[in-house]
Amino acid sequence: MTAVPFAFRPGYGWVMAGVTFTLTALSFGILGSAGIFLKPLAADFGWSRGALSLGYTAMTVATAFSAVFWGTLADRYGTRWIALFGACFMGISLFLLSQMNSMWEFYLYYLMFGALGQGALSGPLFANVGLWFSKNVGLAIGVAISGGAVGQGVVPMAARLLISNYDWQTAYLVLGVCYLAIGIPIALLVRNAPRPKGSDGSERPLMRDGKPFPLSPAMVVAWMASAVLFCCITMSVAIVHIVPLISDRGVAPEKAASFLLVLMVAGAFGRILGGKLADKIGPLQSYLTMSVAQTATVVFFPFVFNLPLMYALAIAFGLFYSGVMASFVIVPRFTIPPKYLARSMAMVSMFGWFGMGIGGWQGGLMYDLTGNYIFSFANAGIAGAINVTILLFFLAFIRRRSAALLQPA
Repeated sequence: MTAVPFAFRPGYGWVMAGVTFTLTALSFGILGSAGIFLKPLAADFGWSRGALSLGYTAMTVATAFSAVFWGTLADRYGTRWIALFGACFMGISLFLLSQMNSMWEFYLYYLMFGALGQGALSGPLFANVGLWFSKNVGLAIGVAISGGAVGQGVVPMAARLLISNYDWQTAYLVLGVCYLAIGIPIALLVRNAPRPKGSDGSERPLMRDGKPFPLSPAMVVAWMASAVLFCCITMSVAIVHIVPLISDRGVAPEKAASFLLVLMVAGAFGRILGGKLADKIGPLQSYLTMSVAQTATVVFFPFVFNLPLMYALAIAFGLFYSGVMASFVIVPRFTIPPKYLARSMAMVSMFGWFGMGIGGWQGGLMYDLTGNYIFSFANAGIAGAINVTILLFFLAFIRRRSAALLQPA
């Protein structure tokens, strides 16, 4: 009997979902830790919150631009060695951060983490997981990207404990060693998704009614990128600034960090919920639903002072923002041919990372200008409303194009 090639074994898609869960937890964990390092670095170096928030922006912008490059390589050559490369550079970047002495080094090493670490892992791995499945696609992708929420909760808490017991240098160093020890063996498990026999991957995905999706990949990317830009401005303000917001009220740093942990644990469930909802009602409809809920909750953060109510708000926002993330990652899988999927996801993600960078930076800038976070979160709400408006027009445009294709020539 001929042996079945390892990459084509049935069920390996769920292994890939687990691998992506773990690597995503590591990469997004540092993203979520930006707010944890903000006040210790400001105290040590005298840097402003706006300047430190710009380091977060540098990481996200580097991820954005590099993701297109890595996505194009993944479409042509697969994801395995790209994932291994990314896992290595996450650890190296953290080690270098532990040795920094100036702001230019801070920016450079965050740029490195984004361009050579996170950018190599996010888009290519999500596209690969989606192509392993023909059923329960949303659930599989939701499980895979829920690792990001877990990482954004666990890694910042670990960083906070390391800073409290040692210092920020030790925190970066220990995290770097752990990332190398965990990331490299996990990355070696990555396998490329098989393609159906006789397919070159250029066929348009079918809609629920069995007809090919009516828009070109470029058109889908343009609409989605526009929406995701504003969507990620909304979510990043809470992610980056919830810990400083709460600690400014006299709450102990470890307890303040627990709010981010709660938000992200809820987010892990939210991404699975968003994926399952996408399977039930469609990814765009799920994206719209979760976006409305995210926008409605984000504006309340500066006005809730009761700690139990703040925990409840963090849980609700975690569910909704993570449902948004799962949904917009799933949309390209159902609207773009497999041959172009990784690079298309990367293009959409690029604008998402721009939004994350803009939102995190403006949150710190508005704090520096006003001395509070009211305008930071108000701007997040405005961005969320723009995202919802774009999605409504996008859905209407799809319906018009579908109806036009049914018209006799």
